[in-house]
Amino acid sequence: MMKQMIEQLRQLKIVPVIAVDRAEDIIPLGKALADNGLPVAEITFRSTAAAEAIRLLRAAQPNMLIGAGTVLNRDQVVAAKQAGADFMVSPGFNPNTVKACQQLNIPIIPGVNNPSAIEGAMELGLKLLKFFPAEPSGGLPMIKAILAPYTELQIMPTGGIGPNNIRDYLAVPRIVACGGSWMVSQALVGSQNWQEIGRLTREAVDLVNT
Repeated sequence: MMKQMIEQLRQLKIVPVIAVDRAEDIIPLGKALADNGLPVAEITFRSTAAAEAIRLLRAAQPNMLIGAGTVLNRDQVVAAKQAGADFMVSPGFNPNTVKACQQLNIPIIPGVNNPSAIEGAMELGLKLLKFFPAEPSGGLPMIKAILAPYTELQIMPTGGIGPNNIRDYLAVPRIVACGGSWMVSQALVGSQNWQEIGRLTREAVDLVNT
């Protein structure tokens, strides 16, 4: 299941990280992403609307790859899985959250930014980790240094990545995809500017595929 998902993420290259305050906004937002070549979304549990938004997006876009982001505990894992999420993403490495996902047979990509957290995650059998927050934690030089001793590790950096640096990140073979929110900023989502979200998404897809 994880192997297949990594392949999907490699093809998509970008994971839009989304916070919605109104769950129903995810329907036009998901359409703007999918119609412009990016059928993937990480819906963060920073908002109480997250589980409902995942449920609505799953119904509206059955083939979309849907992640639940900022997942901090077992309860959120259960809520996200029941709502239809394909995978979980957490900001840090919490062994209890990882084990909850493994018991429920749902992939998790926990956040790390140091060797100790990486080794803890690998101990639990994880090979794809989120490097977060990417730019404040040293960006590409740090990622390249960290990848050297861990030959099986693959990384999904998130945090501070945008049009100006995403191609540099994706040039590293073991970077699977990058998380980003520039095409789904809270200002655009809040003002329901689906057209601009669609335009920025198309631009982002073209950028990473040229």
